[in-house]
Amino acid sequence: MSGTLTIEDGTIEAGARSGSRAGKHDAARAALLAGYQAVRQLTETLAAPLSPEDQQLQSMPDASPTKWHRAHTTWFFETFILQPHKPGYCVFDEHFNYLFNSYYEALGARQPRPERGLISRPAAAAVAQYRHYVDAAMTDLLDCAEDATLATLAPLIALGLAHEQQHQELLLTDIKHAFSKHPFAPAYQPPPGFTRHDPPPMGFVDFEGGIAETGHDGHGFAFDNEGPRHRVLLHPFRLATRPVTCGEYLEFMADGGYARPDFWLSDGWALVQREGWQTPLYWSRDPHRDNWQVFTLMGRRAVDPSEPVCHVSFYEAAAYAAWAGKRLPTEAEWEHAAVSGRAEHGGGFLDHQHPHPRPLHPHDDSNGAARLRGYGEVWEWTRSGYEPYPGFKPAAGAIGEYNGKFMVGQIVLRGGSCATPHGHIRPSYRNFFPPAARWQFSGIRLAEDL
Repeated sequence: MSGTLTIEDGTIEAGARSGSRAGKHDAARAALLAGYQAVRQLTETLAAPLSPEDQQLQSMPDASPTKWHRAHTTWFFETFILQPHKPGYCVFDEHFNYLFNSYYEALGARQPRPERGLISRPAAAAVAQYRHYVDAAMTDLLDCAEDATLATLAPLIALGLAHEQQHQELLLTDIKHAFSKHPFAPAYQPPPGFTRHDPPPMGFVDFEGGIAETGHDGHGFAFDNEGPRHRVLLHPFRLATRPVTCGEYLEFMADGGYARPDFWLSDGWALVQREGWQTPLYWSRDPHRDNWQVFTLMGRRAVDPSEPVCHVSFYEAAAYAAWAGKRLPTEAEWEHAAVSGRAEHGGGFLDHQHPHPRPLHPHDDSNGAARLRGYGEVWEWTRSGYEPYPGFKPAAGAIGEYNGKFMVGQIVLRGGSCATPHGHIRPSYRNFFPPAARWQFSGIRLAEDL
């Protein structure tokens, strides 16, 4: 086996420990342990502002309590790594497989998802003990395992860390939804100071189309749903240089966007009528100031017209695009544009001091060429259903239930958001949610045919 272990690719070279090779192995082992500890600590940092009572909240069936996220991510390492691969390992509590299994049918019965908030015991303090117990066992395994064993386990450990990063994002989106239901809409954390400024004007970047390759290229870690890499035919298209802003979405609302069925897909229009949607999620009208307010993890404040609009469903995104005379990009178009060399990927992503989309700073490119900006502020809805790529095969056993079983009735989102941990996203990354979902930081980037 060849290659060196990194957090990105989850592989390690196996062989005897001697001379410089031993040094390489020790460095790789230390890097894996440091990566493990960093991811696990971030979960605790994100949960730190929350009381035990906060961590118990489940405000809707699609969300989970913070305490459950902390325990479930720990259960993953205990179930898939420690129990089968650490000789003599003793589970922390035999009941936890029922309480904290998510959807792995092969591993037995589990607490129904809509009833996770009823798990009052174990307490949050006991979940902290569980995390410490599993972390100590994982540290011992990473310290003591033979190189060949660690090489076998490294991809699974990388999967566990990526899985926990997904739950870090869910921890924030789920507690935001829970706090929004409180009569006084409490803040997750105090708001930092920031300066408002106008966003750059929306432009478009043209792409010629043709035969393109899409999907993960096999270098570094990826989820199974990102492959196999395959060819697609793209017709000429153009993509907006940035996501749609709140100010632009307000124009859609003012023009009767939520009251005009000609912009809406049939299922979306029925949902708007049934639920009475008139704004993105978390928006409300302030009768005293006669302006639009938005609830954020830092409390309620006035809507900033310059920041990317978020917490819109696929139906709302498609309706806005129709109103604007545009459309949503396909996921193949989105990925082709992201790897074209005409996209900036340095912004956004999780800043736990400011978990909310930020406006783009206007600037002039030195060569005058339009570039795609704003990645990592809001997940961007595509027009593509979440389907398997040609030749996709899920892994054998329970771990194969990770992505493939959800490939029906979902829509792909791309790009990452202000709640997505740094280093978690790749151009080939495929997020997916039902078309009505709004509690994620989901927004809009426009496309059109050339």
